[in-house]
Amino acid sequence: MLGPTAKIPVWAPIAESSSSNCPNKFMAMKVMMMMMMMMMKTAPNNIAAPWKYLENYYDLKNDGEQIERQKNGGQVVEKLKQMQEFFGLRVTGKPDAETLKVMRQPRCGVPDVAQFVLTEGNPRWEKTHLTYRIENYTPDLPQADVDHAIKKAFQLWSNVSPLTFTKVFEGEADIMISFVWGDHRDNSPFDGPEGNLAHAFQPGPGIGGDVHFDEEEMWTSNSRNYNLFHVAAHELGHSLGLSHSADIGALMFPSYIFSGEVQLSQDDINGIQAIYGPSKNPTQPVGPETPKACDSKLTFDAVTTVRGEIIFFKDRFYMRSKPFYPEVELNFISVFWPRLPNGIEAAYEFTERDEIRFFKGNKYWAAQGHDLLPGYPKDIYRSFGFPQTVKRINAAVSEEETGKTYFFVGKKYWRYDEYRRSMDAGYPKMIAHDFPGIGNKVDAVFKKDGFFYFFHGTRQYKFDPKTKRILTLLKSNSWFKCRGN
Repeated sequence: MLGPTAKIPVWAPIAESSSSNCPNKFMAMKVMMMMMMMMMKTAPNNIAAPWKYLENYYDLKNDGEQIERQKNGGQVVEKLKQMQEFFGLRVTGKPDAETLKVMRQPRCGVPDVAQFVLTEGNPRWEKTHLTYRIENYTPDLPQADVDHAIKKAFQLWSNVSPLTFTKVFEGEADIMISFVWGDHRDNSPFDGPEGNLAHAFQPGPGIGGDVHFDEEEMWTSNSRNYNLFHVAAHELGHSLGLSHSADIGALMFPSYIFSGEVQLSQDDINGIQAIYGPSKNPTQPVGPETPKACDSKLTFDAVTTVRGEIIFFKDRFYMRSKPFYPEVELNFISVFWPRLPNGIEAAYEFTERDEIRFFKGNKYWAAQGHDLLPGYPKDIYRSFGFPQTVKRINAAVSEEETGKTYFFVGKKYWRYDEYRRSMDAGYPKMIAHDFPGIGNKVDAVFKKDGFFYFFHGTRQYKFDPKTKRILTLLKSNSWFKCRGN
């Protein structure tokens, strides 16, 4: 996004204060304004919304009458297809339900491009030591919390590049940071609560590099509403020369998805180093990579059924394949279950109680559909009767017909009776003895249509528990619509 060549003074309708807590009257004013704006906002189902989204983020040209003529063809369809391809949606050229769902997500106000991308023209800072200044503070957080969030956001980028950042308290800094309302005189007005959360300008003189946060949002230091550290880290990527990424696991992905830990993905690291070179650290930093459904080396941490669907877990993500839909749904675990930790190690569904149970370390959580049940996490020792020597569960699966749940730990497995709520006598037993052919370790398992599906590395075994025989050897991602599956 290009800005004016001269620095524009930006003012927020709140008083500057050296205190960490702003006066209550300013908070009250903000809450009142937010309520008014929410009542005035365009209804989500308003048919104008998709075209406005394409104007804002995909350079759809609109002279009013032209849009009306092109709703079913021409530039509108092409821009819709471009947007759908960017977000990994089914490319229809129509504003279907999945497309509208993405359009309604809170996001960055900078237009989209494609996968890790440098801003058009490849703008960059010609120096590696940059200054920043926080011009004013939001009443939502103590001043110290804002300072801490902004400092951490800069550190994310300095840790993986040769860039360094110093805070200054007066005068012009390279990157000026402010909280503003509505039309704040930079040709990019904010749209009220939700919608555009913030925006930043590419490197350069004047307004270049500056970051603006919409004061009509509610800023937090946790998972509620909009985490300031998360949004600031994203916007600073723009300030340094990066555009949006189509990689949903990248910090530079345009939609706001809070997944707990704010970190740079390998895609983000590749992007910033393409501009400024590698880090000065003797050991080059690396970041997590987003799993690809059709990667021949794909492995899973856990797999379970959920009300008839099969859900696959990998690191921070879940995957699922939908009937009649060519693309595999990939998203953060936190989107489905906001209070569930990343890195789930085992999961199973107990259909009798409509519960899914998730395991990590010696703790477990229970959910019904999207809703995590209260009172969790609980420990696996008191609930299931595991000995203290068991530190984690590798895999778990439950039989609906018998009410028996199998827990796989190392080379052994336990069998638990869901109705008596106790372990069966005589366990643990050796996996290799009772499930011949699947090896000594299980990464994940689920049951469907009377068969167990065991996962180990990139392999999957379809196992008949009645005959105790392997029926088919499959790839781990055989449930996805990949070529060769």
